[in-house]
Amino acid sequence: MFRIGLTGGIAAGKSVAATRLAELGAVVVDHDLLAREAVAPGSVGLAEIVEAFGPGVVADDGSLDRPALGALVFADDAARARLNDIVHPEVRRLSAEREAKAGAADPAAVVVHDIPLLVETGQAGHFHLVVVVHTPAEQRVARLVAARGLTEAAARARLASQAGDDERLAAADVTLDGSGSEDDLRAQVDTLWQRVAAEVAQEAEADSA
Repeated sequence: MFRIGLTGGIAAGKSVAATRLAELGAVVVDHDLLAREAVAPGSVGLAEIVEAFGPGVVADDGSLDRPALGALVFADDAARARLNDIVHPEVRRLSAEREAKAGAADPAAVVVHDIPLLVETGQAGHFHLVVVVHTPAEQRVARLVAARGLTEAAARARLASQAGDDERLAAADVTLDGSGSEDDLRAQVDTLWQRVAAEVAQEAEADSA
């Protein structure tokens, strides 16, 4: 199994890269989706959040009331750390399950962990390859304003909540340029895939020798 950690700042183009990797045959584990699964109604994660923050963080339908929880943790570092201590271990458990399933189905699988906060959560050393999709900050602000309807101030606040570009780039084994068109980025992913496929084939050959 070949494990890739994929990350990038908000609006850098990471989703385009992840989608293309899936099209090429990778098993993509989306950690954002796992974070939602970790706190779904009836989950251990949601029960622990209620225990930590009170019943006011549960909506009428039994789901997590994200705005209510956000209001409690947004400006409180200790509360946010407590939330992360609940959610992150659950996400890691779920991701390990997905990876094990992929490996059982195909020992030569390429598993891509799509992790927005890969650098921030100290996971850069856990993969064969760390791939960072990089787009300059000003261009990402413009994309957030144009495509997601954020104000410029809100867009800059989103960027400020993540690792800086220098920190992300320092962790990268491969950097993909997300500043051009989506087709440009997909072409870069295709080139990366050829390299990964060659490495996987070499490993398989060595194992069978």
